[in-house]
Amino acid sequence: MSTATVVDRARAWLADDPDPDTRTALDRLLDAAGSGDEGAAEELLDAFTGRLEFGTAGLRGALGPGPNRMNRTVVTRAAAGLAAYLRSAAGGDAGTLSVVVGYDARHKSDAFARDTAEVMEGAGIHALVLPRPLPTPVLAFAIRHLGCAAGVMVTASHNPPQDNGYKVYLGDGTQIVPPADAGISARIDAVGDVRDVPRGDGWERLDDAVLTAYLQTVAALVPPEAPRDVAIAYTPMHGVGGEVVLRALSLAGYPPPRVVAAQFTPDPDFPTVSFPNPEEPGAMDLALEEGLESDADVVIANDPDADRCAVAVPTRDRGAHGGPAYRMLRGDEVGWLLGWWMHERRATGSYASSIVSSSLLSKMAAAYGLEHHETLTGFKWIGRIPGLAFGYEEALGYCVDPAHVADKDGVSAALLVVELVAALNAADRTVHDVLDDLAVEHGLHATDQLSVRVDDLTVISDAMARLRSAPPSSVAGLDVERIEDLEDGADGLPPTDGVRLRLAERTRVVVRPSGTEPKLKCYLEVVVPVTSVGSPDADDVEAARLVAAHRLAELKDGMAAVLGL
Repeated sequence: MSTATVVDRARAWLADDPDPDTRTALDRLLDAAGSGDEGAAEELLDAFTGRLEFGTAGLRGALGPGPNRMNRTVVTRAAAGLAAYLRSAAGGDAGTLSVVVGYDARHKSDAFARDTAEVMEGAGIHALVLPRPLPTPVLAFAIRHLGCAAGVMVTASHNPPQDNGYKVYLGDGTQIVPPADAGISARIDAVGDVRDVPRGDGWERLDDAVLTAYLQTVAALVPPEAPRDVAIAYTPMHGVGGEVVLRALSLAGYPPPRVVAAQFTPDPDFPTVSFPNPEEPGAMDLALEEGLESDADVVIANDPDADRCAVAVPTRDRGAHGGPAYRMLRGDEVGWLLGWWMHERRATGSYASSIVSSSLLSKMAAAYGLEHHETLTGFKWIGRIPGLAFGYEEALGYCVDPAHVADKDGVSAALLVVELVAALNAADRTVHDVLDDLAVEHGLHATDQLSVRVDDLTVISDAMARLRSAPPSSVAGLDVERIEDLEDGADGLPPTDGVRLRLAERTRVVVRPSGTEPKLKCYLEVVVPVTSVGSPDADDVEAARLVAAHRLAELKDGMAAVLGL
């Protein structure tokens, strides 16, 4: 696209932009580009070439002016398109529709929520806005609790501070999937100038009744007779989970946790972490320090919109001989523990996990006499499983109360982790004992991830193309027994961009681009039998764990070479 065309598009955008902040930013960008600033010219080109695509993840991107950024113009168009889609789907009942809107504490989230509410009202759909910045699971709960036709959550979850996003749920409380995403996107494309989109001021700011109902529902997950003797350290990581998690723990009868004071108040700049994702190196450091100072039995963190839950537990020797005092549990390990605990709680129904999560949950479900469903990544798929009792994916997402929140919920998951740890305390056991038991019964399952963040998205597409055109015959000395291109669909699943390699010795690799970040991810799993002359014990499990760790390290190096990373 020529520079003149980009400038023309930018000036047309200026005339239609309702936000003085982005108008000012764009004026400065145009002036800088016109003065020969190459960085400004590149930024202008990127902002006005293409647009943020509305898909099953809704919208997500960096804040700023232009159709390829998150801003009030893009959000207004998205809201107008969603409203048109809902009215069309409702037909003669369109006049009775309502939509609930939630938002986190990121930059511009409150403005995007208000724009959405005004556009809904202008389209004849009553808008209900949550009372203040609150966790995503509160919004997911509110949709069915209030009987709404849809819900919108303004959040970029655990993305960097310069990002924001727009997540859409339909009336069953689940995130959109095809063909709804394409239908909404087509309606967005049909929206004309933003200045011509009708707006209304009859939207309603909800009081705390919906939050109270959510908290009561979460707290009721823990029975009165459950042990409550447990020491907790907690951080909301500058997000919106803090107040809600503390109230949920209190209502459930647990002692107040030690909180990371520096991360408790919502802050859109996330000043104490370089990346507000509990999975990122260093993000949990302050929480682990708090756990050490308070001798906590469990350390829990939510991501900024509190739909994910990270867990750390004391090591077996609690830091003896200079070792670490706490160990971060992998997302799969928390999934196994919660799957075990749901069975202990007499759960009935189906278990579900995504194709990139460990295969262990399927074996546990079979042992429990329960169905297991494998889904594509994302709770938009997991939450739709009929009769779901428990679902998880390895990226710290857990659904433990699908009857009320058919989505990942870091608040209720945190509560059940606390319940689990307190129960094990009372029985003089630890989560390590449970993980060892599962390894003895099903084999030692170990997972890891090779994740590469890129600035140039062609690095990802090129790596995927190489893998498809010239797949390896072996990786890390293990024969590749089967290759599945997930774009063709696999095991009855919808097509998705990914490749699954099934290797010898019960080893599996899934390669796919991230759906929310500029990353290429390889999900690795190895399974090592736990064997012994007599009954296997903790030493046998640890020996298998060491073998698995070595295999994973070799597998990670092997896949990096295969993908040219």
